[in-house]
Amino acid sequence: MLRIIELAAADPEFAACFAIRLAVFVQEQNVPLAEERDEYDADALHFLAFSGKTPAGTARVIFKDGGRTAKITRVAVLAAMRGQGIGAALMNAIDCSRRMDDVNAFVLDAQVHALAFYESLGYTTQGGIFMEAGIPHRRMSKSKTPR
Repeated sequence: MLRIIELAAADPEFAACFAIRLAVFVQEQNVPLAEERDEYDADALHFLAFSGKTPAGTARVIFKDGGRTAKITRVAVLAAMRGQGIGAALMNAIDCSRRMDDVNAFVLDAQVHALAFYESLGYTTQGGIFMEAGIPHRRMSKSKTPR
């Protein structure tokens, strides 16, 4: 059973979010630890997905433009848990969160290999490829779907 919770960096469950990010970004993708943990964690809204009782994936949202834009970052699913719809469930949980009531648009910087995944969720690419933490990315966005 998949369950997703919302939390702040001060919540005890945040340790699981960061452990997933370490496994995916630092260990798998060789992102420097100094780039992975940043000043946005403290104020961001974090999402943690559990498969049964096991933490399986995470994402965070940083609010911009006075809360009108939600920038989705640090979307990660543990390698052993991929292919089970956890990433899509995390993105859906963000879309459906009551914390997004005032949001007009979602933006994210997608790793190029994940473009099709985000396109399947309604995101469109903006601009060209750029490097972030040594990995090619493209900016993507979508308007908020009215409830």
